Amino acid sequence: MNLRIVNGFSGDLTTLVVPMFKQASLEGWLSTLSELLSVPEELLSSDFKADHKATFSTYLNGQRIVLLGLGDKIESNKIIEAFRSFSNKTKDKHFKSIGIDFANFQFNDIELDLIPMFCEWAASGLALGQYNIGLLKSEETAVEGIVTAEFLAIEDVEEVEAQNALDNGLAIAETQMEVMNLLNLPASHKDALVMADWAMKSGEKYGYSVQVFEKDAIEELGLHALLAVNRGSEIPPRFIVMEHKPKNGEATKTVGLVGKGVTYDTGGLNIKTQGMHHMKSDMGGAAAVLGTMEIAAKLDLPIHLIGIVPTTDNCVDAKAIKPGDVIGSYAGLTIEVMDTDAEGRLILADGLNYLVKNYSPDVLIDLATLTGSSVRTLGYAAGALFTQNDDLATELYQSGLRTGEKVWRLPMWDEYKKNLKSDIADVRNYGLTPLFGASEAAKFLEHFVEEHAAYAHLDIAGTAYIDSEYSTHKSATAFGVRLLLDYLIK
Repeated sequence: MNLRIVNGFSGDLTTLVVPMFKQASLEGWLSTLSELLSVPEELLSSDFKADHKATFSTYLNGQRIVLLGLGDKIESNKIIEAFRSFSNKTKDKHFKSIGIDFANFQFNDIELDLIPMFCEWAASGLALGQYNIGLLKSEETAVEGIVTAEFLAIEDVEEVEAQNALDNGLAIAETQMEVMNLLNLPASHKDALVMADWAMKSGEKYGYSVQVFEKDAIEELGLHALLAVNRGSEIPPRFIVMEHKPKNGEATKTVGLVGKGVTYDTGGLNIKTQGMHHMKSDMGGAAAVLGTMEIAAKLDLPIHLIGIVPTTDNCVDAKAIKPGDVIGSYAGLTIEVMDTDAEGRLILADGLNYLVKNYSPDVLIDLATLTGSSVRTLGYAAGALFTQNDDLATELYQSGLRTGEKVWRLPMWDEYKKNLKSDIADVRNYGLTPLFGASEAAKFLEHFVEEHAAYAHLDIAGTAYIDSEYSTHKSATAFGVRLLLDYLIK
């Protein structure tokens, strides 16, 4: 997709898109548009109220004119979704060359420094709307949608700044779609080796370091919890370590990310009884970390960023770990495995402890599709945030609001530790009370972060893979990528 800032639209555009907010000024601008379009004002105002994602189409001098509703709030996720919905619905409808008018109408009333951000959000939305989920269909399902989009920006906005914003928006969306592909792929086409190969290719392309530890090296390192989860699998595990440093060598801080990379989760011997066809999505945390690492390198963010993805599937055979087994860990703690379906926290434990001990990050964040408890608590509207650091909690919460990838803080009190006490080992991986499961999982992970002062756990089980207008059933969202980017940039 070619996106460019222009001083004036070219004559070969098939469509002109006029984004509009549902605000007080709407009525006056619709009156102006009714004269320009030769559409009765009453008809225009009754058919188009600028509701979020609503459209109104008409024609003028052989050109299609589309009014696009942005809703009543200036929020990045709302703008992205409006443009994504428009882009998706126009596939195969000869919308190949379009113009976006940010120079006229309501955008005259918006602060100038927001216009480049509108360009970024619109670019991301247009690109995401072209996403093709039919990854493995025998016949080509992709249809040619928007090829070129010209953006007319207000004169006082620097053209270079606006173009950079377009480029950034497209770059972010392209990586989001790559990790959406990873998550949407079934286990027959996605395993630990595929995950490692993706990271290696990304690192080579965008200039960040990637080290992949194979099974022998994992054994030598002593990542015993990862190895235990992998015991029932025919595919060996991988431990992926990625590192981005700014090209000028000046990093404002060091941030460590760990993503749960379970490529398919049967539950192990505590086998799942429903919804197992969705378990290809159990690497949503890894997808967020992989995507964030790639974009950080693309945009050369001034952050020293380390990303770790322990990856395996959780399957069943004679060698699989059994409920009641005691396993080791990189931290040296022994773990009584009360439930083999609480495997994500086991591989995260090794990833977190490895990162803390070897990199000493200023901030440590993990992301995981970890518990049904978080879904029952927050539904599909937000991820669960756990941290003992109030400042970090506020920063992540605010980033969630700005990006629409919302997180809500849940308690991480010591009362939730009592069910994790083991008679035979240092800690249990699961309590036997069917309550407060998300908080209990967070307390388990806390054992492995060496009392890190700025650690946060994000349980994204309800947000990484959901129903949407873009697929017939649940599909990937790339949740966490924009949230982390906003946090890193701010």
